[in-house]
Amino acid sequence: MSGESTKAHSAPSVEDTLKDFWATRPRRPRQGRKVAGVAAGIGARYGIDPVIVRVAFVVATFFGGAGVLAYLLGWLFLAEEDDEASPIEALAGHGSSSSSTAFTVALCVAMLPAFWWFFDRDFSGFLAVALIGGSLFLLHRHRSHLGVARPPAAARTSETETGPTVVWDPIDPGYEAQQQRPPAWDPLGAAPFAWDLPEPSSREPDPEPPAPRRRSKVGLVTMAFVLLAVGVGVLVGPDTGGWLTFQHGIGVILGILGLGLVAGAFSGGGRGLIGLAVPLAAVGIAMTVVWPTGITAEGVGDVDDKPLTIEQVRSSYQRNLGSVTLDLRELPTSGEVKTKAKVDVGDVTVIVPETADVTVKCSAGVGSVKCLNDERNGPDSKVTTVDLGPDGKGGLVIELDAIVSGPGSVEVRRG
Repeated sequence: MSGESTKAHSAPSVEDTLKDFWATRPRRPRQGRKVAGVAAGIGARYGIDPVIVRVAFVVATFFGGAGVLAYLLGWLFLAEEDDEASPIEALAGHGSSSSSTAFTVALCVAMLPAFWWFFDRDFSGFLAVALIGGSLFLLHRHRSHLGVARPPAAARTSETETGPTVVWDPIDPGYEAQQQRPPAWDPLGAAPFAWDLPEPSSREPDPEPPAPRRRSKVGLVTMAFVLLAVGVGVLVGPDTGGWLTFQHGIGVILGILGLGLVAGAFSGGGRGLIGLAVPLAAVGIAMTVVWPTGITAEGVGDVDDKPLTIEQVRSSYQRNLGSVTLDLRELPTSGEVKTKAKVDVGDVTVIVPETADVTVKCSAGVGSVKCLNDERNGPDSKVTTVDLGPDGKGGLVIELDAIVSGPGSVEVRRG
């Protein structure tokens, strides 16, 4: 007997969970949605705040475009709340959908660049998709009973589907009231000639005032932990040997805010944390990708240098934000020069003598690269070339690195 009881209360298998998910999968609402209602449908189905779902899609987009890919799949495979089938099922002839065939085909076409972007990235995109799928699986296993599971429209019966009751009118025996039903005051249908009279009105009781909503303390507790983390960082930062940088501090704060948002999704609070998390995440991305070494007051502006001797050429010309213009045409016709021109966001322009032997490496995070006789455009543009000039080998030797780590342009030309 105990064995049967244990079996009855055991968790459903993976196959049963997947089948139940597909049968009762979220349906995209027409009200309260921002784009297609995918996030709103998931939130309503599992009783969580749809804002958390939207934030998850946005965060997943930074990992190989997985958020965009998952959202488009949800748009195709999740039906709207009043539709019989999803757009992709309707396209295959299995039910009807309010999405037109042309629009569904357009969504399928939009999937092509999304798949290209996804498979062209690193392993992080696959990891993000796995996390999205695993999160949906766990949500359905543990919270499918908390939300609203709407059956397909074909399974919901209406008055027009069941058909009206046909009654006989004693005043006009040849007339059948096929488009009416007996009102509540005439359940036997004895007086159809009076069915158009209004229903007897009964005063409905006044609705009870809604219970005051208990204010969640998730936001305050999360901010307390954020302030505590900042204080600890200030105290122990000098003793970490330079490990605890500004970027690491932002990462720790974002982690605390993320935990607060997750807790708020289950307790109905903490939505105000989004206003702090979004701009802080933007700053963190900029500091990590564009300005990994930080920004200084001297690192903003333009540099325009035209050295006359090899000794006047600096080993590097750098700016966080601005431009670097280096003119080497006035250098002597012999000797060796090695230098680097680097900008995080902006432009780099280097002009070399006509007869110099030049070895140059050009790169731009996002933008155009014109490196002597070679040109590249787009993200992560890189060119490495060796050009001995029109007179061949001999004379001034220049070894140059021209770099824009973020958005901008790089140009190296002879003059």
